[in-house]
Amino acid sequence: MLDLDPPFRPVRHREGYPPLEDLGLIGDGTTAALVALDGSIPWLCLPRFDSDPLLCGLLDRERGGCFTLTTDDLREARQYYVPDTAVLVTELRGPSGVVRITDALVLRAGADLSDDAGGGRSELVRSAVVLAGDVRLRAELAPRGGGQVRVLGSGLEVRASRRPDLRLHLRSDRPLTGLRTVHDLQEGERLDLVLSWGRIHRHHRFDPEAMVRQTADAWRRWMGACTYRGPQEALVRRSVITLKLCDDWVNGSLVAAPTSSLPAPVGGVRNWDYRYTWIRDAAYAVFALRRVGFAEEADGFLGWVLDAFEQSGQPRIMYTLRGDPVPEEVVDADLEGYRRSAPVRWGNGAADQRQHDVYGEVLDCADQWLLPGRDLQPALWSGLSALAEAAANTWRQPDQGIWEVRSQGRVFTYSAGMCQVALDRAAAIGERLGLDGPIARWRATAEELRRLILEQAWDEEAQCLSEHLDGGGGLDASLLALPLRKVVPADDPRMTATTAAVAERLSAGDGLLYRYLHDQSPDGLPGDEGAFLLCSFWLVDNLVLQGHRARAEELYASLCARASPLGLLPEQIDPATGAFAGNYPQAFSHIGVIASGVNLARAGAARTP
Repeated sequence: MLDLDPPFRPVRHREGYPPLEDLGLIGDGTTAALVALDGSIPWLCLPRFDSDPLLCGLLDRERGGCFTLTTDDLREARQYYVPDTAVLVTELRGPSGVVRITDALVLRAGADLSDDAGGGRSELVRSAVVLAGDVRLRAELAPRGGGQVRVLGSGLEVRASRRPDLRLHLRSDRPLTGLRTVHDLQEGERLDLVLSWGRIHRHHRFDPEAMVRQTADAWRRWMGACTYRGPQEALVRRSVITLKLCDDWVNGSLVAAPTSSLPAPVGGVRNWDYRYTWIRDAAYAVFALRRVGFAEEADGFLGWVLDAFEQSGQPRIMYTLRGDPVPEEVVDADLEGYRRSAPVRWGNGAADQRQHDVYGEVLDCADQWLLPGRDLQPALWSGLSALAEAAANTWRQPDQGIWEVRSQGRVFTYSAGMCQVALDRAAAIGERLGLDGPIARWRATAEELRRLILEQAWDEEAQCLSEHLDGGGGLDASLLALPLRKVVPADDPRMTATTAAVAERLSAGDGLLYRYLHDQSPDGLPGDEGAFLLCSFWLVDNLVLQGHRARAEELYASLCARASPLGLLPEQIDPATGAFAGNYPQAFSHIGVIASGVNLARAGAARTP
């Protein structure tokens, strides 16, 4: 549970690895790092989210690399964010004293996070100050594969063996003789470390305190636009920042998560690289951010996705942050994996799958973007019209669905539903703006597809909608998204029956839901998985729409209570232990926090006399 002033707690490791719950996220709109409760940084990709990692000790504690700043006699620690910022504080306590470490991927002075420009300085600041007693601090930068060091007057020039393309420079306010140093500090004394890459900063003024202060100011200015007032306000605000930390501020794209190959579950092989932009995930994210006051992100995404589609010649389900094809999936046999959960994968083999929901995701975003009365240029309308036509022509064809099954494709109900969204939104845009195009045909096809979903997906024996539109199939929690996208009415008896069926038959206990049951819906992969958090937030939204507000509030509170003390959430929860699983933090889960909070807040406002 999010705790703005958490107590100290013991530092834990499982098979030598920190629990995901004990990791904090920092970022600068270009890349991100994970900071562990013990003061180490076991994850950092440079210079971008999807670059080869400089540090990936999270995937191999011995060979992955880490940036350590800790005490040898550490007993307990706590972490918290400077309010409304991505500046992270870690306090370490041992028998001899207490030290506070402040970490930030720092931003330029005066950076405007709402602008589609880079705000980062390509610098990581790690500042430690002794709060009480005497502390021996161990500082060690260990890139994956090692590196060569040259001592300069201003610090160290570091050449990482596996990353010869990077020019790294490590500066400090204390002498550095190598990549590993030990510093004995007394109360009030400090150690400042600044790691730079890209352009060299070694001749710039060394003022880490000012850099952190300017970074915090930039985050607070951006958060001043947040309009959310409702349940779990502190967690919703933290989720907004977490989504922004997954955003590529220059391009307008967004990673599904800033990590790769964190297993779901531990010991399984469902380990994927999430450091790319899924059209679906990004569309959900900008929709959630727009509802709490951040319209610029929606503008940036729409421009990015249309450029990416034009560049690739046809819509893909995912792209790199720059809009290029995602690299082929490869296994890194040199890394043992988080808690020995091999394989470690780079790239993503699902990139070439057919997933027809992309048409609806983009057209829904475009419709929301145009509602305030923005101008629609002919070239943009031409692109949107082409997507509507593609949806009309492909919804009958099999695809791999929202969950990217690696088994034979089927006509998934969710995919057909999102094709209905594409046609409905294209017709709405055309009708509202009086545009040329087969508007009447799109509208008629959308209405016919809505009817077919309710009729053909209905399983009379199971008394619920099924995952496949072409007959058969099991129960799928993605069906809960249909009323949220206005494909079917939430109060239609078939939808209310489906909601009840999902809540009962896909239950993992305590409000958690499985996406589907693997024995009923084979996905081409071995093993099972944990409960998928976004599905439970979708259940909250359905309960709100169906008038069960008290149940929705109770479920929402229980889900929010599963957040880490820093307010971060994974993709999945292990139902047996409550432990986090999957890539972390997961944009989808934080989208759920925001969207369900907004829905509950609006439902409450509607009932207020």
